[in-house]
Amino acid sequence: MTINTDFTLFGKLNREYLTISAMIKIYCSNHHQYTTKNDGLCESCYSFQCYVKQRLDRCPYGVEKPTCRRCPIHCYKPDQKVKSQTIMRYSGPKMMYKHPIMAITHLIEDKRKVPKLNNKMLPNIKRRKS
Repeated sequence: MTINTDFTLFGKLNREYLTISAMIKIYCSNHHQYTTKNDGLCESCYSFQCYVKQRLDRCPYGVEKPTCRRCPIHCYKPDQKVKSQTIMRYSGPKMMYKHPIMAITHLIEDKRKVPKLNNKMLPNIKRRKS
């Protein structure tokens, strides 16, 4: 099943997507047969990247989203959550060398207080359609 990822993420959502995409690329290039299709990712990693973008698009916090690790709402399926943790544990330390600004920004965001969910927060999907 193919997930439609032909849409734009706004604000922090896009920054978080770019960060996890960089982590996926590091992980895939060191663990799987590197291909030039699908943005240089194997099929498994590319489908996971599409899944991540879809989950970020539907996050109820919208642009006020905390990092996934601190979020009280767990929107990943259990097997996808494990995959995300595996990728982040492997790629996290390597991000300081390959993408230091992304890594530092992500660490700072991880220290921020989780905002209280309210009705004014719109998921990216609703914001796009309005």
